[in-house]
Amino acid sequence: MSFRTFAVCAAILTVSVLTANPSWAQGKERYGVWINSTNPNNVMTYTPYEGNGMKITISNPSKPGEGWDYVTLFDGKYRPVHGLKGAETAVEVINAKSTRILNKRNGVLYQVVINTLNADNTKIDNYYVRLDKDGQITSVMHITYDRKK
Repeated sequence: MSFRTFAVCAAILTVSVLTANPSWAQGKERYGVWINSTNPNNVMTYTPYEGNGMKITISNPSKPGEGWDYVTLFDGKYRPVHGLKGAETAVEVINAKSTRILNKRNGVLYQVVINTLNADNTKIDNYYVRLDKDGQITSVMHITYDRKK
């Protein structure tokens, strides 16, 4: 096998492996504290969870102890949200910078969030799409979170 053929095969294999489960790209760049740009009492904290997973904690600094959290392995499986009765969340990878978050309450999908980290890893844009019980869009909201310095 020529070096060129070997290099091409290695490149294809590398791309296949990295794109097969890009959850690795969702971690390190996101770990830390993120503050809502218009409401400093809305804070997201991302921490590592079981290898390639992540724990997401939502808190309000002015009301300690009233937050909630969930974990994800970026596999699209629903997991319980601690601190919100009847809530569960699933997270799917869209690409290396974006995820799709599916939120259910009492078994009904009520919100889809597109969460995108910007190119220099300093901001996260969340687009919240609210749904009625029939799956029809009722509203769309945008919030930017800034990385805490």
